[in-house]
Amino acid sequence: MTTSKYKLIATIVGKGKSGRVIDVAHEAGATGGTVLLAHGAAVRLLLGISIDPEKEIVLTVIGEDKLQQVLDAIATEMELDCPNKGLAFVLPLDQVVGFTEAANDED
Repeated sequence: MTTSKYKLIATIVGKGKSGRVIDVAHEAGATGGTVLLAHGAAVRLLLGISIDPEKEIVLTVIGEDKLQQVLDAIATEMELDCPNKGLAFVLPLDQVVGFTEAANDED
């Protein structure tokens, strides 16, 4: 079994912030991303009013060689080290279909 040289960065941010995540990732070397709309499970009350915690999830398939620079750029720009700004994590990809070196090297 061969190990894939690709990883998946999943970035969860508030509604309306996914475009900035994609821009930052692109500037750092990624060639694209996919945005999913989601709702957080936690419901907060502010002055007795329920807040619907709408989220956007950005999925970015990235080569291991660019992983750290893209992840660091996202974390810095989106201030992910601050509370309630978002979350990013990396998952290994054992197999990838439809993502080729040619598509990854368009820049």
